[in-house]
Amino acid sequence: MARVLVAALVAMIIAILGGPAFIAFLRRNEIGQHIREEGPEHHAAKQGTPTMGGLLIIGAAALAFLPISDYTLPALTIFGTTLACGAIGFLDDYMKLHHRRSLGLRGRWKILMLAGITAAVGFAAQHQHLSHSVFVPIVDRAVPLGPFWYVLLFLIIAGAVNGVNLTDGLDGLAAGTSIIALSTFTAMAVTIYIRSATPLHGRIENRLDIAFIGAALVGAVVGFLWFNAFPAEVFMGDTGAMAIGGAMAAMAIMMKVELLLLLVGGIFAIVAMSVMLQVISFKYWGRRIFLMAPLQHHFEMKAWSETKIMVRFWIVTAIFCAAGFALFYKYYLPFRAHS
Repeated sequence: MARVLVAALVAMIIAILGGPAFIAFLRRNEIGQHIREEGPEHHAAKQGTPTMGGLLIIGAAALAFLPISDYTLPALTIFGTTLACGAIGFLDDYMKLHHRRSLGLRGRWKILMLAGITAAVGFAAQHQHLSHSVFVPIVDRAVPLGPFWYVLLFLIIAGAVNGVNLTDGLDGLAAGTSIIALSTFTAMAVTIYIRSATPLHGRIENRLDIAFIGAALVGAVVGFLWFNAFPAEVFMGDTGAMAIGGAMAAMAIMMKVELLLLLVGGIFAIVAMSVMLQVISFKYWGRRIFLMAPLQHHFEMKAWSETKIMVRFWIVTAIFCAAGFALFYKYYLPFRAHS
């Protein structure tokens, strides 16, 4: 159990101590954010702010996780998914910087790459003998999906990655909400470990390995938030947003709590839905539902400060995560015990 706290603390310390030198490196090499013209006008002042801060998050988490890991397949799958999704984000950020515009990697290439990651996660899940069913809380029933379970995996990974990416629009917003969501999944992993004890055997030590990677990511994002809080000295970019989204998706899959991602990652789902509704409404009816999408920019247009939006999104995320953990504790633990 102590190693969970060690992973979080080590990652946080590495991120905080390494942050100034990393940000200075980004500035020297002119690795700055390009702000899209359609965004809020006052965001133009953020033009050139160092980006690709996700490299700091991934590096700090890796340095904290790898020395203490039990190297179980579920934890390595989560770690690998984090790296792979972060690599897609890095390529996207690099293309934006190279072409000096706010548009990077084309959508179809992202989809193909995410499909490849899904195939790898699916292979790991198959090796772990994870059931091709989805447990539905409250109804208290597992719904078999057969081969369509792999389609669900793609939707989970692509949805989480894009949801976090779309939420990364204000200083500290994506980082703060991600900390709460990742902490919730880590708490679930710790609870599974605690409940793994039987009268004949003690707790299964390697059940805690998922908590190690979760805690390392939490600590790394906390350390990053030290520099990303308003006014931000660095942005996580697609590198960090996609890595975090991939990590949350893989944790939900490996712990067989797929549907709970809708609550734990509820704020990301709402932000993504706001973009979808805006596009559909404007395309078919020529009207905009929101003043601007994603949702956080709608509130900016209503003259809410960035700090107010950030804190209120954090509060909503905490409420969603509390509900998700409550359902996990009431329904999923008995289900896991009898599955």
